[in-house]
Amino acid sequence: MIVKVIPSQKLKGQITLPASKSYSIRAFIIAACGGVSTIVNSSDCDDAKVSMRVAKALGSRIVRVDDNSWQVSADINKRLPPKIDVGESGTALRFLLPLASFRGDSVFIEGKGTLQGRPNMYLTQVLRDMGANIRGKSNNESIPIRIRNGYIHTGRINIDASLSSQFISALIIACPRLLEDTTLSLKGKKIVSSDYITMTMQVLKKCGIKIVKDNNRKYIIPGNQKFKGLNDFLVPSDYGLAAFVMAAAVLIDSNVALQGAFCDELIQADGQIIPLIKRMGAEFVKTSKYIKIKGPFVLKGGDFNLKDCPDLVPIMSILALFAKGRTRLYGIKHARVKESDRISDLRKELLKIGAKVEEKNDELIIYPQDEYKKDCLLDPHNDHRLAMSFSVLGLKLGVCVKNMECCSKSYPKFLTDIKSLGAKFTKSPK
Repeated sequence: MIVKVIPSQKLKGQITLPASKSYSIRAFIIAACGGVSTIVNSSDCDDAKVSMRVAKALGSRIVRVDDNSWQVSADINKRLPPKIDVGESGTALRFLLPLASFRGDSVFIEGKGTLQGRPNMYLTQVLRDMGANIRGKSNNESIPIRIRNGYIHTGRINIDASLSSQFISALIIACPRLLEDTTLSLKGKKIVSSDYITMTMQVLKKCGIKIVKDNNRKYIIPGNQKFKGLNDFLVPSDYGLAAFVMAAAVLIDSNVALQGAFCDELIQADGQIIPLIKRMGAEFVKTSKYIKIKGPFVLKGGDFNLKDCPDLVPIMSILALFAKGRTRLYGIKHARVKESDRISDLRKELLKIGAKVEEKNDELIIYPQDEYKKDCLLDPHNDHRLAMSFSVLGLKLGVCVKNMECCSKSYPKFLTDIKSLGAKFTKSPK
């Protein structure tokens, strides 16, 4: 589906933000590790649905209690099915690999789309070192991945933390169930997306799991722990998805309210969008129940370290196009191995509108221009965050966006929500 986004003169109204994709995935997969859990306000995006499917494959019985909550009853002794489909969810895949290796069953793990080329070699090699019989496709160990009969054991584990935090989260979910203690040491020049590790630890803590963080690079995980289940775990609203609507409201004449559950107790990596757009010059009112923005604002560029929030790279790049002065987004090498290469692919598409963008190994530098080309056809490379970012660009400039259906990975109602605020667009087949 190609969507032609028409420049908007005014955005006005209120929307209810979706629940956090990241917390929804963590809640369902951690709930599958033991006990009986109740999860409230889960996301209905594709990746969250995959996490439910993975939880069921791990033996859980999932029942919808009402329109807004699910009960998950874990059964850690149930055998794995011979095949598990993780769709396009990299998080669900990485979380599954140690848990499946722990079970001693043989299983074939498959997926589709952009997940087919994403690397897993750091995690699979660690699992082999722990005793797992696991092998992926090609040197980067992408899907499909086969796990054969075998058990993983504990001890001292070293893993490179410079590519993805999901590998670390995956291990700290699985290791508490091993018989002996585990010491997990993080290697590499820098630890990326560390807030996502904290998110995982916060959900584990609510299940009664104890993990000692010795320093930023070492975790001591006691073995033989029992998961007690999540008690009415309320999934907070997703700051990463709020970022797209907030960016639109910042750029365009607007009076917009975003309703949701903003729980400061539960950290979100993408919550950095709040201080980031403040630094650029935007103002808004935020409470635990809503964010209100009256735009537009005169934005200023600057240097922004997105090491811990790489999902914000696309939308920050769009804001940078209309800021005064150049913007440098750095610490983002790991953004290359998301649903797309969020450095190279993003630059390639922005060049189509006449943007001046420099690409380096781990950064983007954007120089705003006086004018941009209108109605260009942009390809999000099957990346939901690129698609939504280009749509925000369209509200300011007017563009056409290919494959908008990929937004269902995280925000199925994105077009519906921005339309309710006054956005106009037309749809046509591919």
